[in-house]
This record gives sequence, structure tokens and C-alpha cells, in this order.
Amino acid sequence: MTGPRLPAALLRPGLRQLRRRVLNPDLPWEVQRRRLDGLMRTSLLPRGTVLSEADRGGVRCETVIAAGADTDCTVLHFHGGGYCIGSPLMGRSWAAQLSSQAGVRVIMPDYRLAPEHPHPAALDDAREVMKAVLAEASPGSVVVTGDSAGGGLALALTLALRDAGEELPAGCVLMSPWLDLAADRRARPGLVRSDVLLSPGWLAACAAGYAGPAAPADPAISPLNAELAGLPPLLIQAGTDELLAPDAGQLASRAAAAGVDVTYTRWPRMWHDFVLQAGLVAAADSAVAQAAWFTAKVARG
Repeated sequence: MTGPRLPAALLRPGLRQLRRRVLNPDLPWEVQRRRLDGLMRTSLLPRGTVLSEADRGGVRCETVIAAGADTDCTVLHFHGGGYCIGSPLMGRSWAAQLSSQAGVRVIMPDYRLAPEHPHPAALDDAREVMKAVLAEASPGSVVVTGDSAGGGLALALTLALRDAGEELPAGCVLMSPWLDLAADRRARPGLVRSDVLLSPGWLAACAAGYAGPAAPADPAISPLNAELAGLPPLLIQAGTDELLAPDAGQLASRAAAAGVDVTYTRWPRMWHDFVLQAGLVAAADSAVAQAAWFTAKVARG
């Protein structure tokens, strides 16, 4: 799929409206979910993209396969939404473009959402899906990815596999990851002003809903607090203007210090989850191309 790319400045007003009308802590979760899914259904996909649904480990999953892609390599992608809203619809366009460029299938679990299902529900679902995927694919052919809260879930899953002594995926792609649910986001007023999508109030509401009675600083909830040695190669992508940029930077430095193979890229003046605007913004196209390169490198050698 090709088309004109838009200057980032033209998208910012629309993203501010998305924050006001969807990612708003004053709105009920069900309203946020319904509005977000309604917007995501308008996503355009490359011609020939095949979508299918199936349960894996008891979790409904959507599989995206672009024309010409095969199933020799699997990307397991976890959507964002603060653990409280969102669905595979969010990542459908990104997944289709990654599938097209890397020639892979992308599986996106519809994991349980908080606050109805607080931690560890999402992590339990992720582990069950991973178990089902590994029943049909070798770990070396699987790459785990996630955006925003999905990035945190992808890292938490990989850490849980490591701690259990189980086989690890070939690599992880973490896009604008939310990794520290206990952090005070108001402590960086410059980022509060520059991020057109996220607000400290909404993140705090999501953190409370997901953590439930558990401590939000628990490494299973905030994987930035975990020991990081022994992880597979990481690709971390973030924008400089996003509220969660510190999480990406801290993970990159701490993982590299622990001996992990880390690739960390920051895109100037990009907002939270800009990578999902591939096909609209040149920076997002660049991020997808890098993710396709990384996937091929770690899963196909």
C-alpha cells in the first residue's frame, strides 16, 4: 500500500482530539474501548492481506498474513491501550505492513483487559498464547513485539519465560513501551507538554486498574525493574516527544549494561505510538522497515 505521507504537524490536532475523546480518565472504560475500536476499523491494509481468527491457548487471536508472506517466521504482537482498552484492531495496519515487508505471519492476541481482569490476567493469557505458538513453531522462528502497554507485556512475557527456564523467542521489538507503571509522569513537564496523545492522569488510571491490589513497581507489572541479563536481542523504538520516552531509554541502557544485544532508535519530534501511523508518516514507515530488518535478522539469520 502506497500513498502520500503527511507532515507530522497535520496529525497532531487529530491526536489531541483522540486524547480528549478516547484516552480520557473521566470517561468509562467501555466508552473508551468502543470509541477506539470504531476508529481503528477504518485502517487501510495492503492489497491481498488475509485476516483470520482462531483461539490459541484459549485466547482469541487475530492472524495477519500479507500477500506472498509465509508462516516460517511468526511475530507475536501485543497491542497497547494501557492494559485497559484496545484490541488487535489497533495493530492491524502495522502488522499487515510488517508482514508484507518481512514475509512473516503476525499473531495478535485479544488478551483480557483491566480493571475487570487485573494483573496477572494479561500475562497469563500471553503465556498461554506463547505456549500454543511454540507448539507449531520453533522458538528461534518467533519474534515477540508490542506497542505501549503491549511492549511492557511483551517484555514481561519474555522475562517470565527466562525465569522459568523455558526457551526464549529469537528477539523482541518494543515500540514506545510502557515499562514502569509506578513512575510519576508529571515529573517531566516538558514531555507532558510535548506528547499529544498521552496524559499523566490517564496513565495513572490505567496503572491502578491493571495493578489492582498488587504493587505497581512489581517487576512482573513494571518490567523495567527486573534483572535484564539473559534476554534475547531487543529492538527498542520511541519518539523524543512522548511521555514514555524515559522508559525506552532506561531499558536500552540497563539491558546493554546487562550484556543484552540492544538496538535503540529515537525519532525526533515523534509522539507516543507514532509507529502505528505507518503509511501516513514517513517516520513510522522507517520504524516498520527497521522492525522488518530486525525480524529477518534474528529469526532468519
